Amino acid sequence: MINFLKLDDKLVLRYIPEFPSSTNWIGDAIKTKGFVILKKTFYYEDEDVLNSTEFQEETEVDDYEDFEIEHTTFFVFAELFGDYYKIKKGILIDHFDIFIYKDVRLNTNFFVANSDVSVFRVIKNISHNDFYLGGDNPSAVPVDEFEKLIKHFPSSYERRKYVEARIASILRNYLDGIKDAEKIYQKYINTKLTKQGVDLTKTFQEVDLIKYMTILEKLQGMLKDENQYSEHQWQEEILQIILLLYPKYIFAFKSVPIQAKLSDGIKDKQLDFLLVDSNGYIDVIEIKKPFENAIMTKGIYRDNYIPLRELSGTVMQIEKYIYYLNRWSLEGEKFFKKRYEAQLPEEFDIKIANPNGVIIMGRENNLSSQQKNDFEVVKRKYKNIVDIITYDNLLERLHFTIEQIQKM
Repeated sequence: MINFLKLDDKLVLRYIPEFPSSTNWIGDAIKTKGFVILKKTFYYEDEDVLNSTEFQEETEVDDYEDFEIEHTTFFVFAELFGDYYKIKKGILIDHFDIFIYKDVRLNTNFFVANSDVSVFRVIKNISHNDFYLGGDNPSAVPVDEFEKLIKHFPSSYERRKYVEARIASILRNYLDGIKDAEKIYQKYINTKLTKQGVDLTKTFQEVDLIKYMTILEKLQGMLKDENQYSEHQWQEEILQIILLLYPKYIFAFKSVPIQAKLSDGIKDKQLDFLLVDSNGYIDVIEIKKPFENAIMTKGIYRDNYIPLRELSGTVMQIEKYIYYLNRWSLEGEKFFKKRYEAQLPEEFDIKIANPNGVIIMGRENNLSSQQKNDFEVVKRKYKNIVDIITYDNLLERLHFTIEQIQKM
């Protein structure tokens, strides 16, 4: 058994053998080899052994059997410097200094993981910086974080299974009947890894429910009183809703000038809205008020309902904008970077790479089932370029989202 005692300005390691013995194996090992290694971790030489009579009070003699008193050995472990105990180099490692805050309650697990793994021999393979545990040093590792780190050290069983898995993965290419050691190892790891983070879904459930119900209520109110809004006001309100429903977009720029490179020269055009996602890529959005007859014809042409001019014209307009932007490309990126620099984070670049189009327009609540089917064909036809979303689509998405959150 190993534990640690404080004596004046020193930390002392006390070793008590776990089983009775007629000989002092530590003394014999030091005499024979010149050193002893405890728990495959603590390296001690003869000069590190302390006189046990100095620690009569700390050993609480009455608590131990005679063989324990006789064979208890005390070793130098660390010395106090300021607020930290500095572990003597060579005991654990000699690559860097280890400092333990004076109020940290030490136990063997801080130095020996899973009974046979030297913690600091592993750490020295990763870093040679001086190590501070606890306290106020700027580079100190908090004790609770260090304890979490210790739990990640593999046991000898885990290491053996890992080695078997690696060997099996090679041998199965040449030999038959190889045990599926990889599967066994992975099964063990899956049972061991039980870490679970905070359930973010539960954390934000109530907030999200309020958010989407508020958006739904607002959109329903707008559709009920759409005649009370000007085209500009309507677009502003719907844009807010779109940014909330599609959080990948973090910026929306209005009245955006672009250049159209045409055969007869360069002409200036203007987008109503330009969306920018979190990676800097742009998309184009057109927002129209939900006029009753804006999507599909009421009459049939060759057994099909076809898009009305309002819809087909808006699609064509979006496609042209995308064409202009792609041709503008690098020049356009530089233009947007300069124009919106004050509104963008530092080193954030706007990128033009095959932008998508989004059209918000029209209602489906007044369409027949056949009209809806033909409208779906139209939407899928343009899906690779333009996402056509009706206001009933938005309402439906909000209803489904709210229902899903309520089921959580």
